[in-house]
Amino acid sequence: MSEHATGPTTPPGRRTAVVTGASSGIGEATARRLAAAGYHVVCAARRTERVEALAAEIGGTAVTCDVTDPASVAGLASTVGSLSGGRLDLLVNNAGGAFGGAASVAEADADAWRAMFEVNVVGLMEVTKALLPALVASGAGAVVNVGSTAGRLAYEGGAGYTAAKHGTKVVNETLRLELYDQPVRIMEVAPGMVRTDEFALNRFDGDRAAADAVYAGVAEPLVADDVADAIVWMATRPAHVSIDELVIRPKAQAHQHKVHRVLPDRPSADDDSLGD
Repeated sequence: MSEHATGPTTPPGRRTAVVTGASSGIGEATARRLAAAGYHVVCAARRTERVEALAAEIGGTAVTCDVTDPASVAGLASTVGSLSGGRLDLLVNNAGGAFGGAASVAEADADAWRAMFEVNVVGLMEVTKALLPALVASGAGAVVNVGSTAGRLAYEGGAGYTAAKHGTKVVNETLRLELYDQPVRIMEVAPGMVRTDEFALNRFDGDRAAADAVYAGVAEPLVADDVADAIVWMATRPAHVSIDELVIRPKAQAHQHKVHRVLPDRPSADDDSLGD
């Protein structure tokens, strides 16, 4: 087992899942739901203390992993191999994020764009590439890539993130074509506005007021557990059923630019949105 991994080995006959970005938000919620569904979950994320606490709670395995670092990803693959005899039933590529606020292209931060492409596209590729042999070896592997409604359209102030999530979508589509004759389903869940503790806060570099404004007046945005529920449903369909794409939004969000908000100074409003 990798020196960065902690936790028990997978019991014989139990399915194994890897969830990246498992230290918070959708990743954490997905790990919990998969464990409840009977999976041994490998919880992978950069923040060691958080994934170790989660893995201990759900009876999984914690792996400190930065998906943008090939050596770190190789350690994850090594851990999976030692846990399950070289087979993997499910990979949830959840690690991702938005950075650089709502800057226009004219004011964009190139480093923020690079970071978004690295984690949302290159990191997804690195993890999938490393774990694909184990997914094939399972005889009925599944990959669920966590994309976004931002991967399906454009909006002002979101070019870097929308470009990265369009990349996620296209990698997903390409993988399905390349693996059409292999025993691996390639699927994508594309959430709209999801309120988590960190997504918008990271996007706005810790600016709480800017992060809260994304969800202002929206009574019921999605929460992480809503998306986790969808992911587990997709993964647990029969092996011949592929949910190629599943778009999930809160009822209040009809479109990226059409969000129903009730604000103190206005009884009703339909405003632009940066909600994923």
